[in-house]
Amino acid sequence: MHQLSAYQLIAKKRSSKSINSAEINWLIDGIISKKIPDYQTSAFLMATYLNGMTKKETAQLTEAMMKSGTVLHFDSQEVVDKHSTGGVGDKTSFILAPIAAACGVKVPMVAGRGLGHTGGTVDKIESIPNLKTEMSLENFKKQLMDSGIVLIGPTSEIAPADKIIYGLRDVTATIESIPLITASILSKKLAEGTNALVMDIKIGSGSFMKTRKRAEQLGRSIISVSKHFHRKCCALITDMSQPLGQYVGNSLEMVESINTLKGEGPEDLTHLSLELAAYMVLFAKKAKNIKEARKKCEEALYSGKALEKFKELIKLQSGDASFIDNPELFVVAPLKTEVLSKKSGYIKSFETQEIGLRLVDLKGGRKTKEDKLDLSVGFIFHKKIGDKVKKGESLVTIYHQKNQQGLADEMKEDFVKNLIKISNKKVNKPKLIVNILK
Repeated sequence: MHQLSAYQLIAKKRSSKSINSAEINWLIDGIISKKIPDYQTSAFLMATYLNGMTKKETAQLTEAMMKSGTVLHFDSQEVVDKHSTGGVGDKTSFILAPIAAACGVKVPMVAGRGLGHTGGTVDKIESIPNLKTEMSLENFKKQLMDSGIVLIGPTSEIAPADKIIYGLRDVTATIESIPLITASILSKKLAEGTNALVMDIKIGSGSFMKTRKRAEQLGRSIISVSKHFHRKCCALITDMSQPLGQYVGNSLEMVESINTLKGEGPEDLTHLSLELAAYMVLFAKKAKNIKEARKKCEEALYSGKALEKFKELIKLQSGDASFIDNPELFVVAPLKTEVLSKKSGYIKSFETQEIGLRLVDLKGGRKTKEDKLDLSVGFIFHKKIGDKVKKGESLVTIYHQKNQQGLADEMKEDFVKNLIKISNKKVNKPKLIVNILK
């Protein structure tokens, strides 16, 4: 075979030509070994962003990235995971994983940290003192098989090519490429040994995929590549035009998750968590149909079994389980600033992505990977789209530190003027689950 070069592969993609599996494997090997410099990888990513990839190429890229590190294998059909494209207040993992595990599903969570306007699962759960989110893959496998639930942070052993490529996508404006997103998600999920996957793809002002069309394209791409690997997959297209639940911020979101596991959560968060868990239960063959799966999930939630499962996870990973019994133990920022409505009417819309960025301003999220987080700051929203509001009523409570009062006062104005829009006319509530692709 002729000598391959990064230049040739960039030129092929630039000219909208397909590249074969040998070329893709060579490329990923070169990226991992650093033989291909970042500027050539970046050029390849931009060419892919502009000209796309065929289904076959996307599957081959996924496989090469998956095989760039350790690949776990589980014989059990019961190993099922969920992945969300992220948003503001998206905390379903802490609710659906214990529900599914209580129904006999084995849930292997390799979760991320937050960057930009979306929060990170690992950051949130680390607001429980002493909780360990690092462990060897041997211990990861053992806990998964013994307990049915495990949650670790990013590991260099699983799909290391993705970490390099994602880092470059983040700074080269190539994040939104559907083939690259598909390969990124599935290379990690397949490497962690999952036998089926439930996707939660967000649309609306707080999501990466702003339109239903783009979200459905991504869903179909992930389902197609999953089928290539003989994995079951479905994609729920869900609304992120407003924060999910009411609490936004690391400690605050853990409080709301625990309340939800106690059967006292907000309607939208409870409904979505149960629906995602139901598809996991169905894929794990723990129910004959989706109706039976939903019933089992509701029973696991409202009987307290899911809460016990979550407590078991915390104990197994050395966390302080007393926080599960007493969520008031979570450290929440000492000062509260109320955002009051300046007029009566109906909540029309939220600038959800901007709200996520305001949390970053309070140090509750990261602008760079090195930023240290304040897990105690955040927002509690008192209204949803379509809700009636009276002048002088609280729309949001901002939780902040003493030295942030000036910033909180600025945010207060920003919320009223720009971030929450109020209409004089009645507004329809958005549909939470817009579509389900199978």
